[in-house]
Amino acid sequence: MFEKILIANRGEIALRIHRACRELGIHTVAVHSTADADAMHVRLADESVCIGPPAPRQSYLNMQAIISAATITGAEAIHPGVGFLAENADFAQMVQDHGMVFIGPSPEHIRVMGDKITAKKAVQDLGIPTVPGSDGPVATEEEAIEIARRIGYPILIKAAAGGGGKGMKICRNEADLRAQLPVARSEARAFFGNDAVFFEKFLERPRHIELQILGDGQGNVIHLGERDCSLQRRHQKLLEEAPSPALNAAEREAIGEIALKAMGTLGYASAGTLEFLYEDGQFYFIEMNTRLQVEHPVSEFITGIDLVREQIRIAAGGKLTMKQEDVRFNGAAIEVRVNAEHPVTFAPSPGKIGEYHAPGGPGVRVDSALYSGYKVPSHYDSMVSKLIVHGKTRNECLMRLRRALEEYVIAGIDTTIPLHQKIIADPDFITGDYTIHWLEHFMERTAAAKDGAA
Repeated sequence: MFEKILIANRGEIALRIHRACRELGIHTVAVHSTADADAMHVRLADESVCIGPPAPRQSYLNMQAIISAATITGAEAIHPGVGFLAENADFAQMVQDHGMVFIGPSPEHIRVMGDKITAKKAVQDLGIPTVPGSDGPVATEEEAIEIARRIGYPILIKAAAGGGGKGMKICRNEADLRAQLPVARSEARAFFGNDAVFFEKFLERPRHIELQILGDGQGNVIHLGERDCSLQRRHQKLLEEAPSPALNAAEREAIGEIALKAMGTLGYASAGTLEFLYEDGQFYFIEMNTRLQVEHPVSEFITGIDLVREQIRIAAGGKLTMKQEDVRFNGAAIEVRVNAEHPVTFAPSPGKIGEYHAPGGPGVRVDSALYSGYKVPSHYDSMVSKLIVHGKTRNECLMRLRRALEEYVIAGIDTTIPLHQKIIADPDFITGDYTIHWLEHFMERTAAAKDGAA
């Protein structure tokens, strides 16, 4: 086992990794920007190194600075967390080239799955179903029109080199396609430095279902069940739950078997997530995240398996200690992402935290690095907390989540807590009848009702 790990991230995920390390008896090194000098993970780590100014490119994306910090502190391994460099194959390779261990999959697997086009081809070869679309990047407008006619409208233009909704456009006819193709290319180039785009058939009422995978690279792979991540705003997840209210037992078993066979053939090591669109009983692969997910606590709650601990064990050369038949699924879990944003306008709300009180009680977990007096910086992702609840049933979960949101106090900034309270009180959500487009329509309905009342 490692004696010292450098945590190449910030916020709640850095604190989560620190806690797992401490429970394994591993010393931690925190890296931080000047904006995060007072962050909780920096305060708790055994050592800390400032790696640059607030701008991510000068700090958390500065590969040379992070490698230098690991070298001078004698860290044996680097955990990249989520975001930033977590899915950067060049960084994973650099870590290895400097004689340290990257706590994640191999650079080769990151590289294959990091590009949506190569990932789609790879999983097709592994027997995983994909959304009908182009076989590779779409080069010209003429080619685009031909492919769109073949697969049928509506179609979705997607950036090959990235996600998060950037470079993503829906086209319902040829006129839309001609207008949106150059816009999608421009966005892809601006955000990812690569203007390659590809096409997929646009599904009208899909769910976003993802499957949590753990592999040890030694022939052993398990899955920890699915998570339903359909509640999204502009392709950004706001709430996740497991199990999905949309799947039946046969569908759940079928997609699990497909994933296990594929990842076993691939020889995958570490945690990873296969993401699918699901509609009318069919699963369609959309991407793979070769890292820990923000919503990993949902899977931890329903299985009792510590994903971060397993990541570290696998990176240290350990084998999985269980087989698929040993994984037991218990109850239901829901996670809501609490963002430092106005709950209606979604305007960012950085600032100093005043009173802070996290909810507690049975089945309640809060992953957050907030504390009273902490200043939420404006330079990073707006998520400041994850509230996760677990119950014997989905209904018990919903009641517990309602209670926990009522208890949660974060003063001094705006947060999305009021939005979550409205969402979980909506009849559609209570019955589990929602798709990836539901939240956008919900926000429109809410705004219209408010305008009508005024």
